[in-house]
Amino acid sequence: MRNFISDFNKLIKLRLTMTVVFSASICFLMGSRFQGDINWFNWMILTIGGFLVTGAANGFNEIIEKDLDKLMRRTMDRPIPSGKMTTGQALVLSLVMGITGTLMLVRLNFPTGVLAVLSIFLYAFVYTPMKRKSPIAVFIGAFPGAFPPLIGYFAAFNEPEISWIPIILFLIQFVWQFPHFWAIAWVLDEDYQRAGFRLLPTTKQDKTSAFITLLTTIILVPVSLMPTVYLMPPNGQAFGGNIYLVIALLAGVYFTWKAVLLYKNRDVPSAKNLMYTSFFYLPLLQLALLFDFIAK
Repeated sequence: MRNFISDFNKLIKLRLTMTVVFSASICFLMGSRFQGDINWFNWMILTIGGFLVTGAANGFNEIIEKDLDKLMRRTMDRPIPSGKMTTGQALVLSLVMGITGTLMLVRLNFPTGVLAVLSIFLYAFVYTPMKRKSPIAVFIGAFPGAFPPLIGYFAAFNEPEISWIPIILFLIQFVWQFPHFWAIAWVLDEDYQRAGFRLLPTTKQDKTSAFITLLTTIILVPVSLMPTVYLMPPNGQAFGGNIYLVIALLAGVYFTWKAVLLYKNRDVPSAKNLMYTSFFYLPLLQLALLFDFIAK
C-alpha cells in the first residue's frame, strides 16, 4: 500500500496538484465574501473535486509522455517509465479521477464543471504535445494553469456571473506563469533537451530568453496591482486594500530583482533563485488579497 501511495503521488504530481487546489480554495473564499458566509460543504466539494481533476490532467500528461519521461533524470522514476505502474492502470485511475472530479464540480454549478473539463483538455491534449514543437506551449499551458482562480471563484456562487474580480484573479496567475515556467525550463534545460522539449522563449539559455523572462516579471507588477484600482459595487471600495498594495509592490520588486540577476548572470543558480521566488510569490499575493478582501 505504501508503494502504491508513493506511485500515485508521483502520477498526479502531488505538490503541483496541491498548489492548484490551494489557489482555487483561496479564490472560493473570496467569492464567498459576496455570499455573506462560507459554505464549507461546497468548499470541501471544490477541494476534493479540484484535486481529482488536477490529478487526472497530470495523469494523462504522464501517460502521453511516458516514453519521454524515461529520457530525463527527474522523471525516469515516475511510476509508468519505471515500470511500477502500467499505462492501463494509470489510464483507469486518471479516467476515474477526471470523471468523478468533474461530476463533483458540476454539482456546484455548470460553468465550474465546464472549466474543469476544459482545463484537462488544454493541459493534457494541447499543451503536452506542443511542448516538443514550439515555445508557444508555455502560452497555451498558461490558460489551464490560470483556470483554478476562475474555478474557485465561480464555485462559490449558485449562478456565477462574469465580473472583473475573477478576471483579475485569472490575469495575475496567467502572467505569473511565464517567469515561473521559464525559470524552471532554464534550470531543467539539459534534461528537457533530452526529451526534445522546447520551452525557453528562444529554446536556448541565452540573453534573449533571460530578457523576455525579465520582461514578464515587470509586466506582472502592474497586473498584480489591478485589485487596488478596481472599485467594487455598490460601495466603491477597492478590491485590494493598502495591506495588499504594500505586499504586492514589495513582492513584485523582489521577484523582478531575481529576474534581473538571471538576465545579468544567465546561469542555473540565478534561475533557481527565480524559480524558488516564484513558488512563494503567488500564494503570498493570494493570501494577502484574501486577508485584505475579507477584512473589509
